[in-house]
Amino acid sequence: MQTTNEIPPRKSYAPPLDWRSEQPRLITLKFSSLFILLTISFSSFAFSQPNIVFILADDLGVGDVGAYGGKVIETPHIDALASGGAIFSQAYATHPVCSPSRAGLMSGRYQQRHGWEFNPAGRDRNIGMDDSQITLAEVLHDAGYTTSLIGKWHLGYLPEFHPLSRGFDKFFGLLAGGSIFIDQSRPDVESVGDWPLRRTESNGIHDQYDLVKIDDYLTDSFTEQAVEFIKDEHEKPFFLFLSHTTPHTPLQATKKYTARYKHLQDPTARVYAAMVASLDDSVGAIVNTLSETKRLRDTLIVFSSDNGCAGYIGVCSNGEFSGFKRYHNEGGIRIPLILHWPSKIKPGKYPKMVSLLDLMATFAEVAGSEHSTEDSVDLIRFLKNPDGNPHKYLYWRSSPTKAIRDDRWKLLEYAKSSLSIEQLDAARRVIPPKDGWPRQATEGYLTLLYDLENDPGETKNLAKKYPEIVLRLQEAYDKWNKELPEESILPAMRSTLFKIDGQTVQLIF
Repeated sequence: MQTTNEIPPRKSYAPPLDWRSEQPRLITLKFSSLFILLTISFSSFAFSQPNIVFILADDLGVGDVGAYGGKVIETPHIDALASGGAIFSQAYATHPVCSPSRAGLMSGRYQQRHGWEFNPAGRDRNIGMDDSQITLAEVLHDAGYTTSLIGKWHLGYLPEFHPLSRGFDKFFGLLAGGSIFIDQSRPDVESVGDWPLRRTESNGIHDQYDLVKIDDYLTDSFTEQAVEFIKDEHEKPFFLFLSHTTPHTPLQATKKYTARYKHLQDPTARVYAAMVASLDDSVGAIVNTLSETKRLRDTLIVFSSDNGCAGYIGVCSNGEFSGFKRYHNEGGIRIPLILHWPSKIKPGKYPKMVSLLDLMATFAEVAGSEHSTEDSVDLIRFLKNPDGNPHKYLYWRSSPTKAIRDDRWKLLEYAKSSLSIEQLDAARRVIPPKDGWPRQATEGYLTLLYDLENDPGETKNLAKKYPEIVLRLQEAYDKWNKELPEESILPAMRSTLFKIDGQTVQLIF
């Protein structure tokens, strides 16, 4: 019989690695050995800087993707990308909501280090992510890349925070956190909810600095812009950041996509599935264009999401993981992550925990840049040598929420609350105090400890059973937390409530 403090055996959920050998190209050489050596050297130099295409979904759940076990929505193009590349089974965002997650991945640093800890909640008209932070685009631009952002920015409006001031040569998209996809009064559009028919100046679409009118479905427009960018004659390698707004609200899709899901009777499920279909088609269009322009083999493609899906019960899916967007449970922060680079990355599954922070070191390394941060590691190095661990710990903070995990255990601490769930508004948020929510848990913490190897769904709180593990993780978290500034650029204005282990807790985001 197992004693009270006996740790259960490890249970591996990671599929075995299944690298497939890459077929070498057959070359017939009839020249001197010197010419052969020169040719090989030149070829290596020519492809020393691959093109980089980063496709980011907005609020896409792990369980919405076929390659991650999704059953309801068909994602053949994303699945093909996964089958031909590295698929990460334990990949994480640094925050369960959009803007701070993007601040982390764009800087390659935990966003708490530079103050973009919470969602701006409409306050980014006058502020933005710290402009002293070096972005992915700046690193690649300085390494000789042409850089383009198509889609969502969500890190500031003012000129000093604008994408064109943060390393991008080209920008086509929105500065806001979201916008309508299309005029829902059109007969070919299905929409869930009552949304504006037109975009405002604040959530309008920009071409460089200029507002432009877009009548087509927004996902299709972003895809068309990305395809044209790839087709351009590029004298330098390029970095394309295709930052989609789908499947974030508003839930809207055209018949082109909803027709595929007529069998789904629930209109919310049908439109959401159609939006994911538009995302999948976009991935297919990008891959096809790279193939047609003979750039696919030597282009690093990365596909991911900024956080988990938003909690439409029975509609979107975070797979076996509990919680949704806003939650620091696995469902809010566990994300799909695929790296595809036919000439360099062998197909297979990578089972160790990684972070979107790691894209900074990965992109810098393949671009030949010496830029590094304290939080980011080169993922391709670990794909080549899978015996090492990219991270000893991963950390999350959205004060007062705290979380840390190692290769097996996760400690999660939520602020207890005496507020009533009945106080939530239509957006399931609580009206905040004027200066924002306290950064401390004034009513104490609910401490949760999960064994992710044996319980990835976080169903059993083992905090009382293994106090020594709780203490070890708390000490590791406190050591990390002491490195961070106490203040943030943004006050904590948004929060929600939910019950866990019979206790009402407040989620600050």
